[in-house]
Amino acid sequence: MKLFIDTGNLKDIENLVPLGIIDGITTNPSLLAKEPGDYRDILKKICQTVKGPTSAEVVATDYEGMLREGRDLASIDPHIVVKVPFTKDGVRACKTLSSEGKKVNVTLCFSPAQALIAAKVGATYISPFVGRLDDIATSGMNLIGEIVEMIEALFKHPLTDIGLEKFLKDWEKAQTVKA
Repeated sequence: MKLFIDTGNLKDIENLVPLGIIDGITTNPSLLAKEPGDYRDILKKICQTVKGPTSAEVVATDYEGMLREGRDLASIDPHIVVKVPFTKDGVRACKTLSSEGKKVNVTLCFSPAQALIAAKVGATYISPFVGRLDDIATSGMNLIGEIVEMIEALFKHPLTDIGLEKFLKDWEKAQTVKA
């Protein structure tokens, strides 16, 4: 299990890291806007303190802007994970940035299908917005279960097993006839 804290507050992070329970940090523009100082300096200090994945989100909403900002954020520290929203441009930016070797976190995912698309384009992390679902009287934790179940179900289907068994029997039979 990995534990990530959703904050931009360096003092909170500095208090928790010595406990040995923090694996990474996720931030967003709202969280960083609450902190005094330059966001780049804050992100650098967070990375140096945590020494683990630190998600920093783009504020651009267009593909080119996301790429520009994502590349800039990634240059702050090797621990930076570029965070993009689940939009068409965000998905496209994820594909490009991940193919460049950058780690990407796709946020604002609200369905298993969105999570699957994010994974397909190379997301290192996917951040379902559990709290926002809870705010509209939908169980956010059910979404987590649905995503896990979907991923596990992708590798197991009874017709896959039946088909594979048939292919192997046909192959074995053909090899016996040829021998």
